Amino acid sequence: MSEWQVAAIVMVVCIIITVARIIIGPGAPTRLMAFDTTNTLVVTSMVIVAMMTHNRPFYIDVAIVYALLSYVMTLYVAKYIQGDKF
Repeated sequence: MSEWQVAAIVMVVCIIITVARIIIGPGAPTRLMAFDTTNTLVVTSMVIVAMMTHNRPFYIDVAIVYALLSYVMTLYVAKYIQGDKF
């Protein structure tokens, strides 16, 4: 088992833990932070997969777009939780 596979397994375990926090979170801010952490872990996993497969660099492009969309989504949900209008 290579070190990239070990890193991918660790990332999957971390994603499972944060998804559990999303499900059992006590409130909306905690769930939002867990969701944002999950998105960050998914982006990192995409970069790991891109490094594992040397011939598939498009995973990094997808990870960048996903990270930007995740950031915008987090801002909108935080505004919604706060009660402000968009």
